Amino acid sequence: MRIRTLAIVVIGCFLLGSPAISQSPDPWVGTWQLNTVKSKYSPGLPPRSSTLTAVAVDGGFKQTVNTVLATLGMPTHSEVTARLDGKDTVVKGNANADTSAYTRIDARSYEVVSKKKGKVTLTSRVVISADGKTRTVTQTGTDAQGKKVNNFMVYHRQ
Repeated sequence: MRIRTLAIVVIGCFLLGSPAISQSPDPWVGTWQLNTVKSKYSPGLPPRSSTLTAVAVDGGFKQTVNTVLATLGMPTHSEVTARLDGKDTVVKGNANADTSAYTRIDARSYEVVSKKKGKVTLTSRVVISADGKTRTVTQTGTDAQGKKVNNFMVYHRQ
């Protein structure tokens, strides 16, 4: 009986000490659905829908965003692999940016500086709530048409 108890304790300590098990993923990893009622877009309307998926990769995350635009009902798809190191990385499928630099602020937030042809277009601050269920994005800058952008987006974890 003592050997069995000792074995369970040793295995438990090993598992708790294992980095793969003890490290929780960054809080922004997961699938997030835009709450179009709570989100505010200026100029324009919020999209009909938007789903953001972030998957952990070494040093950051791969993010895909699938959106249905309000005006034409057209679907869009964008992708980026963010390393949270402040260095520009290629963005695919985003009309407002061809590169973005992601910088970690703290355990629950990061900043994104998006550029089009080397010129800063948007700055976004992403914050995950303490309970991990809500993601807010405050975004300022200019869109692809040169209009001032002042957006506040609210996403809920799925």
